[in-house]
Amino acid sequence: MDVFSIIAEDKIRKAIEEGEFDHLPGQGKPLKLEDLSHIPEDLRVAYKVLKNSKMLNDVDRLKEELMRIEDLLAACDNSDYKQILSNKKHEKQLKLEAILNKRKALDSPASAFYKEKILDRFKK
Repeated sequence: MDVFSIIAEDKIRKAIEEGEFDHLPGQGKPLKLEDLSHIPEDLRVAYKVLKNSKMLNDVDRLKEELMRIEDLLAACDNSDYKQILSNKKHEKQLKLEAILNKRKALDSPASAFYKEKILDRFKK
């Protein structure tokens, strides 16, 4: 352990002994952990900062949901459940397309090159 770890551990131990952690809000309740497995590890901190500052929008949320549904579809064996997931995926794709069309994001020169690739990826 380095010096800073020893100092931090010592301060935490003292705070516990003095009861500074006894009456914190949420004490005794389980932590609400987020599943960030769909975010690359090197981008997770930036993602959390953007999410906590309410900078992530509907497009990002829909893209996350689409990725989650695609993962579920890939792992699904039940044909009935697979059909339900396919319907949800189609619904999310339509919502995403409507938002992007409303913003004209697919018509910008920057995204024209990737438009077909993006749409093909979401149609899979």
